[in-house]
Amino acid sequence: MFNLLISFWRPVVEILFIWVLIYFVIRLFQGTRAMQLLLGLILLVIIFLVAKFFELNSIIWVLSKVFAVGVVAFLIIFQPEMRRALARLGTTLSSGFLQLGGTIDEILRACEQMASRRTGALIAIERDVTLKNYIESGMMIDAKVSAELLLSIFDPHTPTHDGAVIISGDRIASCGSLFPLTQATGLPPSMGTRHRAALGLTEENDAVCIVVSEETGNISVSVFGKLTKALDMEDLKRILEGLFKPEKDSKNVFEEFIEKNKKLFQFHGKPKDV
Repeated sequence: MFNLLISFWRPVVEILFIWVLIYFVIRLFQGTRAMQLLLGLILLVIIFLVAKFFELNSIIWVLSKVFAVGVVAFLIIFQPEMRRALARLGTTLSSGFLQLGGTIDEILRACEQMASRRTGALIAIERDVTLKNYIESGMMIDAKVSAELLLSIFDPHTPTHDGAVIISGDRIASCGSLFPLTQATGLPPSMGTRHRAALGLTEENDAVCIVVSEETGNISVSVFGKLTKALDMEDLKRILEGLFKPEKDSKNVFEEFIEKNKKLFQFHGKPKDV
């Protein structure tokens, strides 16, 4: 009986592992140029398995040679996409949310005013993957985040309005930083350089990019190479708070506990001895 159980759970674990691996590989390459080639390789694998089942030796020989060359070609041609996918995987497995605290409020206040004035802006918020290379490409500031400072940086009459601002923790690390433009095809012609730069950066790492359109005043957010456009302030606040959850201090947690459990601490209006 014991041997039967051992022989049963091993194939189950192996099958589950393979399916989970395939699922995550597809998710990692989704939306990239490598996705189409990956689907083609999966189709060839299916054909190879069918040919092996029916003992079609000629097809097996041809496909085995194709696989030997194709895997190497895949690694060489789609090296940038694989690097981004692996960086995304490492970020997903890592712990965390940055603790921004009141920084989110300052960013929201600045975005609201820039949107109303139709002031173009590109703000990148660093998460787990460092943006040091991009910080060094701009003008280093190292100043505490404030709405007034962001408005001054993106003022069209100042030389700092071109390029992007990078926020690391609760500090503005740099302004005028340059990001790689996305290589994605099929983007609408109305999508400007700021939006393409936001997509290009977030395709490579886990940063969050906020774009304020100079033409329309619309606010967009890009995460993991996906752009969400025409957000209102409530949507922007909900997205940022979901990505950057400030840690609650112990006092607030204790006050919430008392608020939820008043009956334990009160008896006819007087504190209860506990």
